[in-house]
Amino acid sequence: MSSFFSLSSPSLQFYRRAAPPLTLPNSNAIKTHTPRLKREFVLLQLRCSSTQKDDVETETEIETTSFLDSPSVSSSNSTYKWSASAALGIIGFLETSYLTYLKLSNSDAFCPITGGSCGDVLNSQYAVVFGVPLPLIGMAAYGLVTAFSLLQLSEKKLPFGITETYPRFILLGTTTSMAASSAYFLYILSTRFSGTLCPYCLVSAFLSFSLFFITLKDVGFQEVQKAAGLQLCIASLVVVALSTSYGNSQSIPSSLAESDLPYFTVEITTPSSPFAFSLAKYLHSIGAKMYGAFWCSHCLEQKEMFGSEAAKYLDYVECFPEGYRKGIQIAKACSDAKIDGFPTWIINDQVISGEQELSDLAEVSGFKFNE
Repeated sequence: MSSFFSLSSPSLQFYRRAAPPLTLPNSNAIKTHTPRLKREFVLLQLRCSSTQKDDVETETEIETTSFLDSPSVSSSNSTYKWSASAALGIIGFLETSYLTYLKLSNSDAFCPITGGSCGDVLNSQYAVVFGVPLPLIGMAAYGLVTAFSLLQLSEKKLPFGITETYPRFILLGTTTSMAASSAYFLYILSTRFSGTLCPYCLVSAFLSFSLFFITLKDVGFQEVQKAAGLQLCIASLVVVALSTSYGNSQSIPSSLAESDLPYFTVEITTPSSPFAFSLAKYLHSIGAKMYGAFWCSHCLEQKEMFGSEAAKYLDYVECFPEGYRKGIQIAKACSDAKIDGFPTWIINDQVISGEQELSDLAEVSGFKFNE
């Protein structure tokens, strides 16, 4: 009998008739198997052809991906981002420059939509941070963003071997602080100026957030993840600094915002110590001034620290001598001194905001008490 053996592959099986021992197959058997061998060979060729097709598709995908990631496409996207960043920075710089001029010249802001509400915000204590006008800080921030954006567009090599990574992370830090500040001031606007619409504030917030997201997209998600801790630290420092600045000065209470409050005085009844009496006379001799408002509780507490007799020697300047009502202007003496909170001391040309301990006033003024 004849025996068979098989060759198998994943898709084909081949069967060949084995020759009997010591017996040659006849010519008819060879002729019978020849067509089958040819047909099996063709099938193998078809299988190879399918693999080549897959290789061509893979090469096409690689070429397409390479085109999308090519330097020309990436450069075009970066150019668009930096152009948008520079344009937004210029708009913000012009806006804050105008507001800085109004703040320094004590002029009223132009508000064609909301009337005088822009001036209410611009003239409030929240328009100054540690004695520096807030629009001036914004002008510096927008100017920095504009300068670095234009630097990226120029594609020039940076001096001192500085790579492009440094300006991008400087922009990331700057825009992070701007976005954090805008979020803080939007909160202030909604809580302390409820019902007041400030177009300049909203435009500045829009610009800040837009610049922040543009910078995030350019730096890249992986790099932003690495700097997430630094960004959170910057945002926290901004919020703490603003809160500290506004916490040191006494703002107009919300209960007075819509009130018509006539001017009144409160009698000081606490006795004066020898130290307080001598300090008050010394402050008067060097021309130190205390600026306050009649409704300010911290101003009253500051006077009570000195006592009734010593308080008479203080050069106290009332910033609302005609009483308080909505829209009233602060006294010229306080406006000229750029007073933005109460109480505020000016001692030897040094501005000190908030209620102070007598020992601190003595140290700042250089007073030495001789018992």
